[in-house]
Amino acid sequence: MNKIKDTVFRISGVIILLAAAGYRFMPTVVPWIMGVGVITFTVITLLTPYPGKSNRGKRLYNFQLLSCAFMAVSTYFMFRQRNEWPMVMLIAMVFLFYSALMLPKELEKEKREEQ
Repeated sequence: MNKIKDTVFRISGVIILLAAAGYRFMPTVVPWIMGVGVITFTVITLLTPYPGKSNRGKRLYNFQLLSCAFMAVSTYFMFRQRNEWPMVMLIAMVFLFYSALMLPKELEKEKREEQ
């Protein structure tokens, strides 16, 4: 089951990336594609909570949730054809990138401390 969730998570990330890149060419269709990608990404994120106990790890997981919220706002701006959507998406990606880099390190650190 984890392998399926991981695959769907990765595919939804690629869909979000392609939708963001394709907005200039199809501004009426791409928000729907982005919406599907963001909803899927958010659901998988919610279904995969942080497994550790450290406060830092929980905070990093909350960064991921905040990133999902920013992506949803960005998608809304896409639907409204507002020019702010790339900035909101960039903010989401900064939070997501940081948490994606630091969460595995925090989990590894927790495992070392348990031993």
